[in-house]
Amino acid sequence: MNAPLAHHSPRPERHAGLLPPGRVALVTGASRGLGRAVAHRLRTDGCHVYLNYAHDDAAAAEAVEAAAALPGSTTPVKGDIRSADFLEGLLDRIRDEHGQLDILVHNAATMHPMLPVAPEIVPLFDEIALALNPLLHGAATVAKLMPEGGRVVAVSGNGAFEVIPHYLATGVAKAALENLVRYLAVDLAPFGITVNAVSTHLLDKGEHTSNPAIAGLLASRTPNGRLTRPEDVADVIALLCAPEAAWIQGQVVVADGGLGLRA
Repeated sequence: MNAPLAHHSPRPERHAGLLPPGRVALVTGASRGLGRAVAHRLRTDGCHVYLNYAHDDAAAAEAVEAAAALPGSTTPVKGDIRSADFLEGLLDRIRDEHGQLDILVHNAATMHPMLPVAPEIVPLFDEIALALNPLLHGAATVAKLMPEGGRVVAVSGNGAFEVIPHYLATGVAKAALENLVRYLAVDLAPFGITVNAVSTHLLDKGEHTSNPAIAGLLASRTPNGRLTRPEDVADVIALLCAPEAAWIQGQVVVADGGLGLRA
């Protein structure tokens, strides 16, 4: 029997080649964190990535620069992905420039801390709109723009099924998103498009990790002894985008290193 892995062992080397080169991808919320890792991972497989972001021009420029040596290419696109007009314009641009969209990864999200006993209605519905609008507004166009073998992947979190303090708005939004994934999976399956979600937990973002005390506790409860990193989740998303994942449809794939297995 092999010896157990050290708690802080490095991740295995990642290999490119899951995706056919030349795929066209749109990643929302992609200037930082998980979205940036997903955009970077898809670039590794030679995708042209439309990197959508809302506000931070500097972070977007840094994300593009960090991927400069990789195969593929990146087009940064600033705008509010909740807006039907913006999304329609972006999808039209992708059609004009590339003729099709092969991969849509919806990662964009915000966090407005609030309690169920004192909900703030406007921020709550803002989060729901951000979670749902890109897929609701874009579904009909995506069905026409994506060829057979197209992939839609939404990013969710454990707050969709667990109660986390102050996480009401995001948890409700992610729960709705996971249900939308199931409905869209059925509706888009006849077009040869798969729709799935990847759910994760608190991510290890190095010095930008929120609440280090909680992060340390969760790391100690994870079987591998560390938190999930953005790159771990990006790898799972890449797997779902591979041709071999064609029979995975309407699923919520948990990528948390086994943290959720423990009571």
